[in-house]
Amino acid sequence: MFESRWVRQLASVESGNNSIRVLVSRGIMNRGTTVLIVLMMIAVPLAGCAGGDLEEQISDLEAAADVDQATIEGLESSAEADASTISALQGQVASLEDQIAANGDVTELEQYNAQLISENTQLQLDLDNSPTQEDVDTAYQQGLLAGSDTSTLDVILARGTMKCGVKESQYGMGYLDAATGVRSGLDISYCRAVAAAIGLDPDTDVEYIPASGSDRFEKLASGVIDVLIRTTTWTTSRDADLNADFAGMNFFDGQGILIREDRFSAAASGNSATALDSANICVGIGTTTEGNMQDWFASREIAFTSVPVADAAEATAKFIDGSCDAFTGDMSAMVAKKWQLDTDGSMGGVDIWIASELMSKEPLGAATRDMDSDFKDVVAWVWYGMVTAEEMGVTSSNHGAMATTACAVNDAGSAADPGMCRLLTENLGLGTATNPLAGTWMAAVLDAAGNYGEAYDDAFCAGDYDGTSGSAAMNDCLISRAGTLNALVSEGGIQYAPPMR
Repeated sequence: MFESRWVRQLASVESGNNSIRVLVSRGIMNRGTTVLIVLMMIAVPLAGCAGGDLEEQISDLEAAADVDQATIEGLESSAEADASTISALQGQVASLEDQIAANGDVTELEQYNAQLISENTQLQLDLDNSPTQEDVDTAYQQGLLAGSDTSTLDVILARGTMKCGVKESQYGMGYLDAATGVRSGLDISYCRAVAAAIGLDPDTDVEYIPASGSDRFEKLASGVIDVLIRTTTWTTSRDADLNADFAGMNFFDGQGILIREDRFSAAASGNSATALDSANICVGIGTTTEGNMQDWFASREIAFTSVPVADAAEATAKFIDGSCDAFTGDMSAMVAKKWQLDTDGSMGGVDIWIASELMSKEPLGAATRDMDSDFKDVVAWVWYGMVTAEEMGVTSSNHGAMATTACAVNDAGSAADPGMCRLLTENLGLGTATNPLAGTWMAAVLDAAGNYGEAYDDAFCAGDYDGTSGSAAMNDCLISRAGTLNALVSEGGIQYAPPMR
């Protein structure tokens, strides 16, 4: 019996050892546990009858080992399936690598595609932001890009037309007859003269653009107009701050005031603006007139209410309907406005009068853009040429004969009248390197506008002045030149030209 039990225990030990080996090899049991079990199993033969309980424990362990073995086999089966899946994925990766090798580097393809997308996006942005033909034409016409050395004169001649900023409502200076479409006035003659001097046709190649008191300098600076010839007063701030450069002064004016008789009687007021206490006075926005009026009335402690208006048309309407008791502006404008209202009967029988005072100095002239000296020189010397021509007795009708006589060589080998000959036959350095003025530029000016006296007579008088007889010979003048600052120096005025040489 003892032998038989020993044999069974030994067999059990052997069987347990096999199980333990399996468990250890599979990593199911750690080495400490294994050693303990082995010692217990070795101790069985030495334990005698007490080994029954231990045998049962070993049997339980063997049963647990069988369960673990089954688990291990399941995991191994699962691992084999995973290995098959991995192998399949590796095959797909290899296939993709073959495709990459055939089609090139994916990174390079992605970069190239990104570059194409970027270039396409930029092209679309360029297209969206590209200038229209109108933008191109405007930029070309302006010639005002920062740092550009292009002269407005060159731009005008390349375009073929000159854009002149003018007034349309002031008879005698800048006036548009709505019925006939005919423009007239001293400013219009000046525009025509400049166009003729640079070789354009003054009848077809001048584009007249209305310029109001509030937008004229903006239009000049932006290039909407090439030159501003619109009853514009030369002042320090305008010369320094508004990118404007003033040229010839074609009219020396002063500020006047037009008054309704039914609000302030001329007789009771002594024809003086000092009687306009508490008056409502229309005045143009953005004009020197605003500041002059404030200074004049405030210095005399006369109360008034300023009624700002956008332009002469609005001021006229408010003056007619009684919203304004008076209307102030350049004296030339007030005279022209009185003539217009008296003529068309729009005041409905209400008399109007002009105060005797001049509230300011208003030298009116043409303006070009700053840093545009070649064109500015042309604009200025066109006016000086018109004044010089009147001083010399050269007119629109006699300049051809005068040039022949003046340029005839005398016995000393000199021109008979060098100054007049230069005026009528030389460009005197005017123009640009690309477009110098023709030697006959002054003859073209005289054909287009006449000398200064002729232009003045056409603007304010009957238009029959001979151009040589002086201011007193002008007839039916709305504003007489005789005895005013606008007369030639020889007549006591201040219209004077530097030497033409």
